[in-house]
Amino acid sequence: MSDETTRGLEGGPPGKAASPPRPGRRRFLDMLLGGWTAAFAASVVYPVARYLVPPRSAEPATASVTLPLKSSEVKPNSGTIFKFGQKPGLLVRTEQGELKAFSAICTHLDCTVQYRSDVQQIWCACHNGFYDLRGLNVSGPPPRPLEELKVNLRGDEIVISRTS
Repeated sequence: MSDETTRGLEGGPPGKAASPPRPGRRRFLDMLLGGWTAAFAASVVYPVARYLVPPRSAEPATASVTLPLKSSEVKPNSGTIFKFGQKPGLLVRTEQGELKAFSAICTHLDCTVQYRSDVQQIWCACHNGFYDLRGLNVSGPPPRPLEELKVNLRGDEIVISRTS
């Protein structure tokens, strides 16, 4: 055999193959630092991804709901909160006797709105936002109108459904 074939991989003595180098302290610290960096990146990326991707709704969107109260029980110039799927809704009877329904979720920060009979407007108590009886935002920070819901009467029963 030639001298080169019996010489070790790293130029060691002839006839003895060199073993791969054992990881030293520097390599261990490099691996440890890499692991910490990966863990830190995951702890930053995961919450950001969860914030940007909305969760799936566990309950399908409600198409309609029959309220447990009768239309004759709703007094003029009053409002009532009701459950519309997973979110609240607001039923308002105007002074003229017309029934109107809206999503009771403020378009500013998702607070629950209520009807104020003294000003005859829908009010968000979180940041003093007001909506008129058509659901349009008239003052305060709400950026968009309330979602309007359709009111159907079946005899004395009140059935609320989505307009679209």
